[in-house]
Amino acid sequence: MLELFAAALGLGLVFNATPGAVFAETLRHAARGGFRPALAVQVGSLTGDATWAALGLAGAGVLMQSDTLRLPVGLAGAVYLLWLARDAWQAAVQAPAAPDAGRALPADALRAGITLSMTNPQNIGFWAALGSAMGALGVDEPQAAHYVVFFAGFMAASVTWAFACAGALAAAFRHAAQRWIRLTCRLCAVALAGLGLASLQASLGPLQALLLP
Repeated sequence: MLELFAAALGLGLVFNATPGAVFAETLRHAARGGFRPALAVQVGSLTGDATWAALGLAGAGVLMQSDTLRLPVGLAGAVYLLWLARDAWQAAVQAPAAPDAGRALPADALRAGITLSMTNPQNIGFWAALGSAMGALGVDEPQAAHYVVFFAGFMAASVTWAFACAGALAAAFRHAAQRWIRLTCRLCAVALAGLGLASLQASLGPLQALLLP
């Protein structure tokens, strides 16, 4: 079980550290508002990750591989990414918020993290392939205890990454000049737009297959 936990920990770190929409949004919020908004994006992403993990571990892998599910999720994710890109570009000309303002995690950043994670088709593919991953780790007939250990290792890595990522990015922008913050917001806008268009193109492939004879 210890080896399974360590493997899940490693997979969780790789999964979370891979650059993508959540990282771009975390970077944008860290540049504009400091640690709390950046952490809020990460915590929101954890909520989505845990939801997809629970579905995958509950045996919904076959359903999660269906284009009937992947298509609306992918399209919704693409539209939301493009909306965030527009928001990030507009944010480049606005004054940044006071770092760590308020006690509660900002609702907009938290909502962004949840939505990005829940509409990410890569999450569906990752947890749908969990059975194959278990076999590769030497667990040919996984039991409930194996899934619990795997989930615990993955979420432990995710929580660790959430605080480490938000803290590192907030520290990097703590004394940044306004021009660098604006440039960062614009770069995040371009990255989010590119990811949105790529997700839209990937989602339209199955749609065309369904519509064309």
